[in-house]
Amino acid sequence: MNEDLRRLQAELSEARRLLDARLRATELTERRLAEARADARALAQTNEKLNVTLRQARESLLALREQLEALGRPPASHGTVVGRAGDELDVMVGGRLLRVGCVPDLPADSIALGAAVLLNEAMAVVGGAGRPEAGTLLRVREVLPDGRILASTGGDEDVVLLRAPELAGADLGVGDSVLADRQALVAHARIARSDVEDLRLEEVPNVGWADIGGLDEQIGLIRDAVELPFTQRALFDEYGLAAPKGVLLFGPPGCGKTMIAKAVANSAGSYFLNVKGPELLDKYVGETERQIRVIFGRARELAERGRPVIVFFDEMDALFRTRGSGVSSDVESTVVPQLLAEIDGVEALANVIVIGATNREDLIDPAILRPGRLDVKIKLERPSPAGAAEIMGKYLSAEVPLNAAETDAAGGPAAHRAALVAAAVDALFERSDATRFVEVTYASGAREVLHVGDFVSGAMLASVVARAKKAAIKDVLAGREPGLRRAHVLAACRAEIAENAELPNTTNPDDWARVSGRRGERIVFLRTLQDARALDVG
Repeated sequence: MNEDLRRLQAELSEARRLLDARLRATELTERRLAEARADARALAQTNEKLNVTLRQARESLLALREQLEALGRPPASHGTVVGRAGDELDVMVGGRLLRVGCVPDLPADSIALGAAVLLNEAMAVVGGAGRPEAGTLLRVREVLPDGRILASTGGDEDVVLLRAPELAGADLGVGDSVLADRQALVAHARIARSDVEDLRLEEVPNVGWADIGGLDEQIGLIRDAVELPFTQRALFDEYGLAAPKGVLLFGPPGCGKTMIAKAVANSAGSYFLNVKGPELLDKYVGETERQIRVIFGRARELAERGRPVIVFFDEMDALFRTRGSGVSSDVESTVVPQLLAEIDGVEALANVIVIGATNREDLIDPAILRPGRLDVKIKLERPSPAGAAEIMGKYLSAEVPLNAAETDAAGGPAAHRAALVAAAVDALFERSDATRFVEVTYASGAREVLHVGDFVSGAMLASVVARAKKAAIKDVLAGREPGLRRAHVLAACRAEIAENAELPNTTNPDDWARVSGRRGERIVFLRTLQDARALDVG
């Protein structure tokens, strides 16, 4: 019995030992399995990194292969398509006309005439080349019915150009400039010409004949010269009367010459080239003459469109002085003949009118002023009292606010404005000691006293009204009664006189007199009579 018990205990102990050994083996296996799983995850991450590295290396190799292939690829040729023959194209390449095919995936009928293309080493069209950025600048002389362009090279040669796709729908006109490939005879783009196009007034000045006061007679003369020959062309042809070639507007500064030019541009329905005389002067010999040729060349091209062209020379005396009168240079000896050749040279100047403005007509070369060149000469005098009242009425319009109390006392806005205009005109044109301006001494020894009214201009009247408006605005800001008052206008007149009191001082009295519009006996001395400090300018 005891022997069996001991045997059972020994078997039980052995079983426990075996179970513990198995448990230890299981724990070791699980630990090794966990380590193996961790190693597998690490290997997977390493494998992913290796895959990424391989992809990057493959992409780098492909890029390097493409670069090597590009370096070893023969250069492509640029050409321009000038014709089509079935599945082949006529391409101008480096001055040679070639008939070439296209690669299979580029049908010939998909390429427009005038398009720039690329050709491979086998001279097959492989794609487009884009628009050329440089070329020859040509001038359009005529647009043919089929859309082709007849262009001038600037000399005696004319060429016919195809239109590139970029110009297929462009509205080209005579005189426009186009960028062209002279070898391929294809126009690629329209180019703005800064040398002459800047002279054109694209925006019509907002000045009409009704905005000009005191110059009814002069307005009638210039309208007869500028508008009548074109609006009544049939009558002029019936009587065999040609339109005048030019008009000269001369007179003292500030008397409406430029305003008339603006009104001409506004009403004539014509092309208007505005040339500022001093801007054309150039230090390089022949450059001024070239610019005059360009201006008149452009005027002739615009005239071919059927509308009159007006070439306006402001400050004309700066360019076309009497030949031989130059002090440091004698540029007028070539500039004046250039203008004369353009006005009435061998090449006809049809539908083009030259208008010149100056306040020193005595400096302009007489050959320019003779009949047949500047046919119509219109002098713009300083305004009379009636003309000054009309001019001030233009500036003192119904939109200007008036003082309510003075308006009621005057009997209404219209009567008040008339009273203000009359007060200003009386103050400026009064012949009294208070308005004595300068005393001039003539070469004969005679003396004459000139008053403020002898120097009134449209610009001065506009300045008087502007001063009065500014004074009215300052009163409003100061909290006083709003509206323009008589005191504002009279104070503006006194301030204008005071501001101009010292202007006659000059080392050459006769030159000052001529600029101011005084003609006649030579003036050798002048003395100012106004004391600006003594004037009450309000």
